[in-house]
Amino acid sequence: MPKHHELNADADTVHWGYFDAALKPVLKMESGDSVTLTTISGSPELLPKPGTELKILPEYAEVHARHSYRLGPHIMTGPIYVEGAEPGDTLEVRIKNIQLRQNWGYNLIRPLSGTIPEDFGQTWRAVQIPIDINAQVAYPPWGGRLQLAPFFGNMGNAPPPLYGRLTSIIPREFGGNIDNKELTAGTTLFLPVFNRGALFSAGDGHAVQGDGEVCVTAIETALRGTFELIVRKDMKLTLPRAETPTHLITMAFDSDFDQAAKQAVREMILLLNEKVGLSREDAYSFMSLACDVRVTQLVNEHKGAHVMVAKSLLDMSR
Repeated sequence: MPKHHELNADADTVHWGYFDAALKPVLKMESGDSVTLTTISGSPELLPKPGTELKILPEYAEVHARHSYRLGPHIMTGPIYVEGAEPGDTLEVRIKNIQLRQNWGYNLIRPLSGTIPEDFGQTWRAVQIPIDINAQVAYPPWGGRLQLAPFFGNMGNAPPPLYGRLTSIIPREFGGNIDNKELTAGTTLFLPVFNRGALFSAGDGHAVQGDGEVCVTAIETALRGTFELIVRKDMKLTLPRAETPTHLITMAFDSDFDQAAKQAVREMILLLNEKVGLSREDAYSFMSLACDVRVTQLVNEHKGAHVMVAKSLLDMSR
């Protein structure tokens, strides 16, 4: 019978700002098991000041005391070793549940970052944004309210060992800082495996994000997520894919957004051939009529594009 595991973010279970195949796993589980893990987000200067109604989770102090920013800002929980996973396999990550853990998040503008850094080159601004967990809304300082749709911006397996230690900022073929807002509870992410055990980590909790994530951050916050991890020997991928209750998604990343979009389109052509047997020409035409090419994010050095097709359109019978 599949087992359920708990993995809480603390100084022994996180790595800050990088992916590395040399990291030792903090949890081992069988394919088909599930895990509920927690994450935190933010360095000390981004936390609320003491004495406010914004509550700071106790693990922040422990993590900040023993870890520091390394190559990237994301505090990742993991890695998790999944028995049976081998290079060339795919890890199926079923996102069963996502919950907010704290009554605030932050948004940051920093110099030389974002979609238009030339317009904000001298700007460093961090704002804490109150969150009503029960109502699932946030109250930004400029007014109004935002309905929340939490997801993990950063989910990935360990990179190929020859890559060494990589920043958590740049999404790559193993996943990482994908920042795809479609990956909410009820969706499934498919990640190529490059190491024995896959070595899956998650972090970068977002309360809500727009496509593009244009200023460089969403509402960054702490999350609790439940994942079912399944080793797929029958699926060979070169880039991450995803499936929502209604859509199939292909994804790609490149420093040039045009190149990312082209590769995401190529991946959808492959997927349509695999799923419904369309030829390259028919898939290309079908995509022009029925698929959506979207901006994932513009701010992670390697920009992201994704293509979505409604599963209801894949019945090709007449």
